[in-house]
Amino acid sequence: MGLPKHKTSKTMSKRRKSNSYYARVVIPAMSVCPHCGEKKIPHRVCPSCGFYGDKSGGVQVITKAIKEVKE
Repeated sequence: MGLPKHKTSKTMSKRRKSNSYYARVVIPAMSVCPHCGEKKIPHRVCPSCGFYGDKSGGVQVITKAIKEVKE
């Protein structure tokens, strides 16, 4: 197994570590659902209303159960 001939400087090791998987923070893009107006991730089913697509050609993929509150 090969060994390094020179010491790795602080700058080089920090530069390599800065681009690692754990250092990245990814914020997902958000869009507005055309049916209910809630924020959702693009190209996904809306978690609040269950629709996918725009108003004209949208398809309801998930049906939500409505809980009735008895007074």
